[in-house]
Amino acid sequence: MTKNLQNNQKPFLDIFPQKYFSYLRLNNFSHHLVKQQVTLAKKYWHNQQIAQWRETIHQLGKLAEDYPQSQGIIIEFLSEFVRHNAPYNSSAKAENSSTLALRPEIPTVCTIIAKISRQKSLENQQLDLSYTDIRGANLPGANLERANLYHVNLAGANLSQANLSGAILTAANLSGANLSGANLSGAILSAANLSQANLAGADLSRANLYLAHLHGAILDNTRLDGANLRDSEIAGK
Repeated sequence: MTKNLQNNQKPFLDIFPQKYFSYLRLNNFSHHLVKQQVTLAKKYWHNQQIAQWRETIHQLGKLAEDYPQSQGIIIEFLSEFVRHNAPYNSSAKAENSSTLALRPEIPTVCTIIAKISRQKSLENQQLDLSYTDIRGANLPGANLERANLYHVNLAGANLSQANLSGAILTAANLSGANLSGANLSGAILSAANLSQANLAGADLSRANLYLAHLHGAILDNTRLDGANLRDSEIAGK
């Protein structure tokens, strides 16, 4: 099978056909089979059309929901897809904008990742979305606990009520982001851009905000006990 796929460059849904998902649900789950399919999928994602991707992404989300054993490898694959297709843009103009013309399937992938990452089976696996540009992402209530979000661009993103406790957000761009009610306890936010961010009711206890930019941020009822605010920039400080 692998040899045929490599030779014929079959489309993604031929690697993950509809009947394949049905087969997994009706028969004994095979972690090895899922791993094999995801490995093959990594080789061919750049050849796929948007419609094919959206269908496959939803199928992967459903598979992860039905079979917790598959969640680790699926979320690893989807995270790699985001890193590959939404790399961090270091240009000042692009970095300061809160909108971006993302590949249409990226927001869907991020939503599926956030949904899968809530599962307890992933407690010992770190989600890696470092060096990605996913500004404007709509991820309310997402579980990103201890995630590697180093140098991520989440400007203008909706992360209200999200769990970001212990997350690595060093040099992250969260300008204008909605972080109201978010759990950022123990998060590493050194040199992060939180200007104009909504942090109302957020928990930043024990967070590292060394050199962070908080100019214009909404800090109503924000918990900052034990937080490191050394050399951070806060309006009116």
